[in-house]
Amino acid sequence: MLKLNGIKKDYKTGDFVQHALKGINLSFRENEFVAILGPSGSGKTTLLNIIGGLDRYTSGDLIIDGKSTKKFKDRDWDAYRNHAIGFVFQSYNLIGHISVLENVEMGMRLSGESASVRRKKALKLLSKVGLKEHAYKKPNQLSGGQMQRVAIARALSNDPKIILADEPTGALDSKTSKQIMELIKEISKDKLVIMVTHNRELAEDYASRIVEVQDGKILSDSDPFDINNESGNLNIKKTSMSFLAALKLSFGNIRTKKGRTFLTAFASSIGIIGIALILSLSNGFNIEVEDFEANSLSQSPIMITNQSVQMDEDTLKEITGSDNLKKYPSDKKVYAQADIDDTVIHTNKITSDFISYLDNMDMSNVSGISYIKGTNINLISKNGSDYKLVEGSSMTGGFGVLPLNPNNEEGMLEKNYDVLAGDISDEAGLVLFVNSRNQISSSILDSFGFDEDASFDDILNKEFKIAINDDYYKMVSDNFMIEKDLSKVYNSDNSITVKVMAIVRGKEDKEVITSGSGIYCTEALIDKVISLNNDSKIVKAQRDASYNVLTHQSFDENMTKDAFLGYLGADVLPSAIYIYPKDFETKDEIVEYLDKYNDGKDEEDVIQYTDMAEMISSLSGNIMDAITIVLVAFSSISLVVSSIMIGIITYISVLERTKEIGILRALGARKKDITRVFNAETFIIGIFSGLLGVGLAYLLTIPANIIIEDLSGLANVAKLNPIHALILIIISLTLTIIGGFIPAKVASKKDPVEALRTE
Repeated sequence: MLKLNGIKKDYKTGDFVQHALKGINLSFRENEFVAILGPSGSGKTTLLNIIGGLDRYTSGDLIIDGKSTKKFKDRDWDAYRNHAIGFVFQSYNLIGHISVLENVEMGMRLSGESASVRRKKALKLLSKVGLKEHAYKKPNQLSGGQMQRVAIARALSNDPKIILADEPTGALDSKTSKQIMELIKEISKDKLVIMVTHNRELAEDYASRIVEVQDGKILSDSDPFDINNESGNLNIKKTSMSFLAALKLSFGNIRTKKGRTFLTAFASSIGIIGIALILSLSNGFNIEVEDFEANSLSQSPIMITNQSVQMDEDTLKEITGSDNLKKYPSDKKVYAQADIDDTVIHTNKITSDFISYLDNMDMSNVSGISYIKGTNINLISKNGSDYKLVEGSSMTGGFGVLPLNPNNEEGMLEKNYDVLAGDISDEAGLVLFVNSRNQISSSILDSFGFDEDASFDDILNKEFKIAINDDYYKMVSDNFMIEKDLSKVYNSDNSITVKVMAIVRGKEDKEVITSGSGIYCTEALIDKVISLNNDSKIVKAQRDASYNVLTHQSFDENMTKDAFLGYLGADVLPSAIYIYPKDFETKDEIVEYLDKYNDGKDEEDVIQYTDMAEMISSLSGNIMDAITIVLVAFSSISLVVSSIMIGIITYISVLERTKEIGILRALGARKKDITRVFNAETFIIGIFSGLLGVGLAYLLTIPANIIIEDLSGLANVAKLNPIHALILIIISLTLTIIGGFIPAKVASKKDPVEALRTE
């Protein structure tokens, strides 16, 4: 069964070599009680450790069931200790932070037994050694004899072939010693028991065979036995500790150090708290910005105009000369700046095909669309005997065009404006826009015939006339002249009579984008004016002429012939198109649709557009992201410090649990199992630290929100995103495991014999 063939063991200390065992030859029967006697330093404990696979022999061979162990690897020795060997130590070597029952179960955990089998078998063994009623106590609640009985039950748990007892009664009184020896003798009836002792009387009373050792050699053997070196088939199941078992073992240890664990987790969570608060504020402010953008920018139009400027970084450098010139130079020179050339300015060819393409767009994504032809409206008001041209806006003097709503749903106007008086319809008419204080330009109000204010009813009942071209532009000789007598134009039968159909004001939550005031025309009114002016004399003359028929000046890029025809009321293609999306999501679909138009087209035929909402939201988003990244980076320093601290704490834990490491290795735990135990400990601390940090950060958002609301009026800004919270917990866990990785590896490499000697 077991044979030692010329076993030698040397210990080297520098150049000094100590020969602990000097060629031991021993064979053991399957069932016998062997006592190994010898004084201290004789090599008997070393011999026992080599038999048990805790220590490695220098030369010779340990033969188990006829199989040589010369080529055993670490995992083979681990499996051998777990399945073939049961250790009973002088100092019991129980794990103090788990129960008696769990101590007995530990070897079976490593061998992969199910929980139900482990529990049943452990209770049976405890009953056999008379300790079943103490199963759920901790080892420190037992007497010395009781602890040794637990150690014996643990040694028997995997039904090993060999029981190795190292001075099993050395720490017990004589009465208890006899009880333990009787128990061991009973075990030897069906197992090989090898006991190391220096007590000859004890050996003679209980052992069936006595082997005396001195100076690393065998002096005598009371009942020698020899077996042939027959090759055998030793088949031992590999050991493995599950991560769940490692968690449970480490959790038991952590519970004995609650204060230190909490302080460690709290210190480690400080970085998490800082980052969580920053992300809470960033998330909250982003939500506020997104709400602001949704309210103020989502209705910002996608603008398609005759010309667009593409100002990329390279072009900007070329224009400013930033590659060669520094900002704010001290030299007394003036340098030329490059002009914006044609490569920067792109001309959009708005064609009938493109208009048809837009007509086929999914209009469910659109809350409004305006086709701007630049048509001039010659609007005249009569105030008593005084006639005046009415300006559309105090800023440009022109008239805006209400966007068409292609759906029956709420459109751009309805979303952003309140109708204060009247009603907006599809008929030809005017709409007066006032600002948030119900104000309009004094010049417009004056042209209406009112002084400082006017009632809504007075404005709605006011009639205006729009002069058509043939009344407004008179042919004098070969030139067209503007009719100066507005009363004549006003009272012409050809003029169009219109009223202000509605007075509107921007909604309170849309003040940023609705703060302007002025007069807008309905699309129906523009169409009516164009239908009357398209065949007017001045339009016909302008179509035939290559110059401006009013000023006789040549056209240029600032005023093209088509643009002037549009101004005169000719039916031309739009010079600009404003598309109002329903929201940010539909805006993206509209942009995607516009981009598809450009697929496969030459550069000069590409239609470029300006997405103001995207430009502004990207800028604000980038700024917020940059601030968040900087603050998170600073807070992350504390996470690195925490990781180092976890490493130190784990190393301290390794030092404190060195003996436990030795016990686990004696029970057959692999090196990776030891690593797993300490990784499990850092896992628990990491999870607890992350949860603690996120929980405290969440609580701190309450006073933070109170302070922010008091300072800015914004309520509940700090909002911790659950996804951010989960990520932070994972980060805490990851950094903690990384911090404890090296100490865990150090633990796994500890010599089990040395670890067992640690007190």
